[in-house]
Amino acid sequence: MAKSTQLFAQHRFVYKEPGRFAGWPANGGIWHWGDEILVQFQIGTHDDSGGGHAISREEPSRQILARSLDGGETWSHEEIEVLPPGSTSIDFAHPDFAMQCSGSRFRISYDRGKIWIGDYDLPEVGNKLTSRTDYFVNSKGDCHFFLSAKEERVQAGIQDRVFCARTTDGGESIEFVSWMTDNIEVRSVMPSTVRISETHLVTALRRRHDIKQDDGTRLSKNWIEICHSTDNGKTWSFLSEAANTDGGAGRNGNPPSMVRLKDGRLCVTYGYRSTPYGIRAKFSEDNGKSWGDEIRLRDDGRNWDLGYTRTIQRTDGQLVTIYYYTSAENPEQHIAATIWSVDQK
Repeated sequence: MAKSTQLFAQHRFVYKEPGRFAGWPANGGIWHWGDEILVQFQIGTHDDSGGGHAISREEPSRQILARSLDGGETWSHEEIEVLPPGSTSIDFAHPDFAMQCSGSRFRISYDRGKIWIGDYDLPEVGNKLTSRTDYFVNSKGDCHFFLSAKEERVQAGIQDRVFCARTTDGGESIEFVSWMTDNIEVRSVMPSTVRISETHLVTALRRRHDIKQDDGTRLSKNWIEICHSTDNGKTWSFLSEAANTDGGAGRNGNPPSMVRLKDGRLCVTYGYRSTPYGIRAKFSEDNGKSWGDEIRLRDDGRNWDLGYTRTIQRTDGQLVTIYYYTSAENPEQHIAATIWSVDQK
């Protein structure tokens, strides 16, 4: 008999200001220390006249931070303060450590993101880097980075390929380890990676392939793919396809956010850019080999310009999923958080 799922969810505003667009927390990053949560995202002037993302390209925009001290119930906003780098030896295992990656650079913090130090260079791989924040701390001087670079052979309107890098000397050197996908023609970007064991890593990838049709046009497929490594990142292989992220609408899909829960299950969340627009989730009980039914955290989105989730698990076991959103009631894109759990019967 199939299990029935009951969703318990509360929605909160993280950032919402009249006349402003706020978006793409997956481009910034999320960090948490118990029930203290920090998330980075972009804000600018709202402009819904162009048919694309509803942010003005004529007015300045910037990245800011939002912090919650109570597991996502309430939020305050902070500007980003960055000091120039000093010592290149990084203590990745510091209890208040955070790292933020963007493009070819990264910065670090030892005080939960109040002050950042940087920027430092990420490793070169021959093409322009397009990295976001995804890393796994192994020990004081040892850290895996999960990054991306431009790849001109990708058959998609946006061309990226994910790779794994690692430092074992506190960031003095960061070495390329491996490409994380084999199919060079399919876009892969924005990994979200968890560790299962000392040697087993599982990652969720944003994928896109623009398939040429008989009439010369291209049909864009966007999905979330799961890959894994059983040799600590040296080689990677396909595991499963977790979800479609736009139902063939050609809206460039959405990146995944994957977390490993206290009970050992994996949870992946993502924005859905076709009707009904919204935020969705799935669970895996076998380390990503298969996925359960799709859970709709929200399906009241006004249009496709939403998503880019980041998810963490609170100390009480509830999940907090943060994303940017637009609804009929609140049409200007804002940052929202859903605090949620499910009961299976």
